[in-house]
Amino acid sequence: MSAFTRLAQDAQPHTGVEPEVRWEVEGELVEEAGGAGKVWLHVYAEVGLPMVCQRCLTMASIPLEVDRSFRFVDDEATAELEDDDSEEDVLALSREFNLLELIEDELLMEVPVVPRHDACPEPVTLQSSDTDFEEANTQKENPFDVLRSLDVGKSAD
Repeated sequence: MSAFTRLAQDAQPHTGVEPEVRWEVEGELVEEAGGAGKVWLHVYAEVGLPMVCQRCLTMASIPLEVDRSFRFVDDEATAELEDDDSEEDVLALSREFNLLELIEDELLMEVPVVPRHDACPEPVTLQSSDTDFEEANTQKENPFDVLRSLDVGKSAD
C-alpha cells in the first residue's frame, strides 16, 4: 500500500499488517490486417481498503477490484478522439507512462462514496438519545386544535 499514497489517504489508520495491493499486468500486441498492430495492456488489481462503515460506524475492509483492458495509441489527441467511440479505454503511448499510477487511478475510481459492510457484524440500532427532542414532539400543540377553537361559525354582519 505504501506505493499508492493517494489510495492510502482514503484508508483508515489500521493496526497489524498493512493492506496489500495485489496486481497483475499483461501486455499484448494485437495484429491488425494491413497495419502494425495495436498494443494492449490488461490490468487486474485488488485490495481490501480499511474504511469506516457508514451504517454501523465500525472498521470494514472494503474490497476494491479492477479488471480492465487498455488500448494504446500514438498520442493524446488520438486517444481523446477515439476514447469516446470505442468500448475499451484508450491511452496515449508515452515514455512517461507510469503503470503504478494507472493502477492507483483505477482503484481510486472503485472507492465507494459511502463505504459499508455487505452485512454489518452487529445489528445497527437506530435511536435518539436527545431527550429534549423527544419532549418537544410530545409537548407540541396540534395546529388543527387551534383552528377548531376559532369561532368559524359566526358571520360578520
